[in-house]
Amino acid sequence: MSTYSLNPHLFDDDVEQEPNRAGFGRGLKAAGEANEAVVALCADLTESTQMHLFRDAFPKRFIEIGVAEQNLVTVASGMARAGKIPFTSSYAAFSPGRNWEQIRTTITLNNQPVKIVGSHAGVSVGPDGATHQMLEDIALMRVLPRMVVVAPGDSVEAEKATKLIAENGQPTYIRLAREKTAIFSTAESPFEIGKAYILREGSDVSLMGTGTMTYQLLVAAEALAKQGINAEVVHVPTIKPLDEETILTSAKKTGRVVTAEEAQIAGGFGGAITELLSDKLPMPVKRFGMQDRFGESGDPKELLKHFGLTGVQIAEQITVWAQTTPRYHQE
Repeated sequence: MSTYSLNPHLFDDDVEQEPNRAGFGRGLKAAGEANEAVVALCADLTESTQMHLFRDAFPKRFIEIGVAEQNLVTVASGMARAGKIPFTSSYAAFSPGRNWEQIRTTITLNNQPVKIVGSHAGVSVGPDGATHQMLEDIALMRVLPRMVVVAPGDSVEAEKATKLIAENGQPTYIRLAREKTAIFSTAESPFEIGKAYILREGSDVSLMGTGTMTYQLLVAAEALAKQGINAEVVHVPTIKPLDEETILTSAKKTGRVVTAEEAQIAGGFGGAITELLSDKLPMPVKRFGMQDRFGESGDPKELLKHFGLTGVQIAEQITVWAQTTPRYHQE
């Protein structure tokens, strides 16, 4: 049985919800309290990205760059070279969406430990529409040498992740959502950079999720159990580096893998899992995410349903897929 501490009210209709960016805000303030080298820079979205908590606590360690995302990360790289631990925040559509070349050249090429906070990622940004619904950021950031990529599952985990990346000494991207999402972890749940976690043990198929989509996979697993399908749920908050041991062990046990992300499946989290399996343990993989299309404007819950990304919809598709897809058995 999995020893991961799950929220006991996980499947209640009134399960506690909070934007994971709120956890980031608390985590950044705590990181600032623990280490005076931590500084923060924002591109005119201080309240939206929850960086205002740090700004209010440490006004002399906060810099408002303005709407100048290329400058945002370039200045941060210089501060890192001078011994600071800079966090930069904006909407993911703008950072890394607008300043990827500067991130590549001034941060990763020079191996500077800047922390890039991409908020409002995924289709659940909602009414802001396709221009602001960043879906390509996982692919953009995981391809960069030296870049660590983290997508917390909920606000509790986002707070833990923020405090840890402040001390990891590496260029790091953390992906955050705008809307409130279910809190499935607890204060006692483990979190380490580079680790994946078995939230629910199973034998028929491995459901691997990152970010807030892990909650949807927990819902899917509950629905699949009623259909006689015993699904294992693997939470993968660190997309790079992957926890190969945990992922391969689960895949070998079940013989079939499903991935889920609120992002483009091309080059994204599902791509990372598929690459690993094709190298070390080839088997059937079904990927859920954005299928080579842009987002649309609408209510966040309606958009998840429109794109087939709710737990119930995922379970329905897995039920059909499992009937026609044999399990892989290694000799």
